[in-house]
Amino acid sequence: MSNNNRLTFKQMVLNSCGIVAVALGIAGIVLPLLPTTPFLLLASACFLRGSPRLHDWLWNHATFGAIIRDWQQHRCIAKKVKLRGAIFICCSFSVSIFFAPQVWLKIALFVLFLVIFSIFLRIPVKQSVAER
Repeated sequence: MSNNNRLTFKQMVLNSCGIVAVALGIAGIVLPLLPTTPFLLLASACFLRGSPRLHDWLWNHATFGAIIRDWQQHRCIAKKVKLRGAIFICCSFSVSIFFAPQVWLKIALFVLFLVIFSIFLRIPVKQSVAER
């Protein structure tokens, strides 16, 4: 192996952080307190500096690529992504609130839901060409 193919310590750390961020982003799809998009954006930034190959994989990923591209290029998300996100947030918090053992915890989860959901609803939606 030549020196040109060897990863530096910084690249290994960045790639490791990127992999962890992707894993947390995937977990965030179903867990109410982990946001998917910020973790994917973090992974993209780490991979950009650590491994162009991993960055290209994430950028061109069938599921995550469009979310990252929309956010980085337009600072918005697609209507379909926003709808899915809203449904997942509502469902995951509903399940959490249902199974919470104490009333105070149910109230705290509901307040947290209101805060997160109101922030989520403020994210701009990407308009299609037909809507413009």
